[in-house]
Amino acid sequence: MRTLARTLTFSGSLAAAVALGGLAATPAVAATTLGSGHVDVLDAEWDGADLHLHVHDEENEAEYEPADVTLSVPAAARTANPGYGFLGSGSQIWLLPDTELEADAAGVLFPGISTEHLSTGVFANNSVTYRLVSATRDGAATEDFSVYEGAGTRWYDSNTATTNFKSKSFAIGTHNHANWAFEEAGAYELTFRVQGTVGGVTEFTDATYTVVVSS
Repeated sequence: MRTLARTLTFSGSLAAAVALGGLAATPAVAATTLGSGHVDVLDAEWDGADLHLHVHDEENEAEYEPADVTLSVPAAARTANPGYGFLGSGSQIWLLPDTELEADAAGVLFPGISTEHLSTGVFANNSVTYRLVSATRDGAATEDFSVYEGAGTRWYDSNTATTNFKSKSFAIGTHNHANWAFEEAGAYELTFRVQGTVGGVTEFTDATYTVVVSS
């Protein structure tokens, strides 16, 4: 597995200090902060030899290395806990919703999971798998992150008490949206892996995403 070198175009203002104050364990601030609009957080590419993960800002048609981006979840993302058991017992959660209309109304990110930049006929079963490898909040393992659709159908759950809801396969050439939920404010580090089989060989790469959830 080789690390790819990429030249990326950054657009928009560099608002890295937004919503970062007062978090004792906040990671180093990335060069670019994204806090609203349509952003494919998990977006894979294949260069013929290696898989690569990047963040695709659909609003500005810009691509970023995950390490170069902070995803900001503002206090405006707080909403009533819908009561699904995996979302904990708190009365509120921070939600990045699964529809662009809701996200725009709240002024928050509309996060996507994409395989649109992968070509058909390359990967076995014309699909790849995105896996949640690990999740921390303020430097410690956390149970407070999940991704779900509809009436509580989980795609991902950081709760280590279960081995389920850690991976999901997606067809090549698709664009997918679900609710991204955070149960507590803090600085999250989410490590995801994209994996697929090419010519009988398993190919994969990992990337870590910084998400700052403001109280």
